[in-house]
Amino acid sequence: MAEYKIFSGKTLIGHSALESGDPPMGVAFGCFLPTPEYSLVQSQCIACRDSSQEHLALSVLCPNNELLAAEGGVAILDYSQEAGPEGIEVHAFGIGYPLYEQLFPAQIAAYHHG
Repeated sequence: MAEYKIFSGKTLIGHSALESGDPPMGVAFGCFLPTPEYSLVQSQCIACRDSSQEHLALSVLCPNNELLAAEGGVAILDYSQEAGPEGIEVHAFGIGYPLYEQLFPAQIAAYHHG
């Protein structure tokens, strides 16, 4: 499975396979695997997990090292205090077509075979 790099500004804070999604909405999401640098922004992610995280300048770098065009932004939903380390997800919103189909064919197939 492809590995996407998650950044806050220029700092690599984690990785994800973005293994799930909502194709009609252009949303890809998956388990977030933090790097040690995630500790620099974790408290902010927890504090604003239900509101804008624009101030964190989150972005996703694709396996081909191109920036993922997520027009609706990127968010980290950190519920690790309640659910443990596996309780962190990263969401990328507003990925347009045909890019979504190119990057996430498994999500497209799962959606069509419901």
